[in-house]
Amino acid sequence: MKRRSFVLAGLGAGGLLAAAWLRPRDHGQPHDAYFQALNQELKANGPMRPALLIDLDRLDHNIEVVRQSLARSGKQLRLVEKSLPAPGLLRYIGERLDTRRLMSFHQPFLNHDARLFPEADILLGKPLPVRSAQLFYERHRGPFDPARQLQWLIDSPERLGQYLALAQGLGTRLRINIELDVGLHRGGVHDTQVLGQLLQLIADNPQHLEFAGFMGYDPFVGMNLPELLGTQDELLAKVMALYQGHVDFTRQRFPALWREGLTLNTAGSPSYRAHEGESLSTEVAVGTGLLKPSHYDLPSLAEHVPAVYIATPVLKRTGALRIPALDEKSRLFSWWDVNQRETFFIYGGNWQADFASPAGLQLSEVFGRSSNQELVNGSPAVALRVEDQVFLRPTQSESVLLQFGDLLALRGGRIVERWPVYQES
Repeated sequence: MKRRSFVLAGLGAGGLLAAAWLRPRDHGQPHDAYFQALNQELKANGPMRPALLIDLDRLDHNIEVVRQSLARSGKQLRLVEKSLPAPGLLRYIGERLDTRRLMSFHQPFLNHDARLFPEADILLGKPLPVRSAQLFYERHRGPFDPARQLQWLIDSPERLGQYLALAQGLGTRLRINIELDVGLHRGGVHDTQVLGQLLQLIADNPQHLEFAGFMGYDPFVGMNLPELLGTQDELLAKVMALYQGHVDFTRQRFPALWREGLTLNTAGSPSYRAHEGESLSTEVAVGTGLLKPSHYDLPSLAEHVPAVYIATPVLKRTGALRIPALDEKSRLFSWWDVNQRETFFIYGGNWQADFASPAGLQLSEVFGRSSNQELVNGSPAVALRVEDQVFLRPTQSESVLLQFGDLLALRGGRIVERWPVYQES
């Protein structure tokens, strides 16, 4: 063999070996026993459209983790309604954790809360435009008493002035909780000068305003930040030093406003466990962590397990990926990548979610996203057939849970409850 032919032959063999080494491996696997059981249940009794699943067995596990933490800390629990936006879900968790405390973020939902949970103590989780507060009072009906059971969150003297005018116009008294900036830096009071203005306005208008406490949200404490920014203990110490400073200022400068039973709210799902060792705050807020979507895969929530999934049926199975205009030439892609040898079109799509089961499913960069029937590729190993269910894990809960109609609550892999979600009206 001539030297040139020998070299080319060698390069060819090496190139083929390199190509084989670079080709994507098969990522596909069929449903495991857990998801296969859900698949069979939904095929038999599900709606055969995109559905949001709540696994009650897994939720119960997370509830128990929270319960044990509360027992260690001695704090009360406030459930974050926006992250659990279904009255049945809130009631289920509230009964098991023995809490009537809710945190609301949206005026229409606040009106629903007041009607559906007339015994609740409700704290707003963000400052609402004063017009939203006005609409709440215009639409409120029932035994829930806002003057005793509702705390409006206020972040500035300007907004408090607006709420004072509202209270005067309504001839009522508003309970005011002051938002503190304890390090998140997304608004709230960050110095005693502003705090003093707020407290003075409350003190000057006792017939219309009542000081109800503080809210200091600190999720970053438990969000696995780079160690350069501080350990969890160091971050928490800074948070509580800021919180303590505002408490001390209030007690010293406005002693008449300080009383037993004030709401000293703190934490969020990522950070609630960190507060077990501090005694200043009276309650922690938890919501999303009880369901644990994928963005909450944090060391601080390692004891929690995923309890929420999207399920949607396969509408079509069309074989290897075929790209418009390329037609049969598309076979090159499926030859190269075994994970493109099966194509499925699922019911709906384009959710804030990651594929959970079967393993190895992937979106097509060529086709892009679809909210109607999304194209999904996989290898033959995924073993999906038409009408089988594909399962996804939401990245968050608050908006995703509102997209599917009734939540399907499952126990032991069987549908046992259907919980309507909150509506705008």
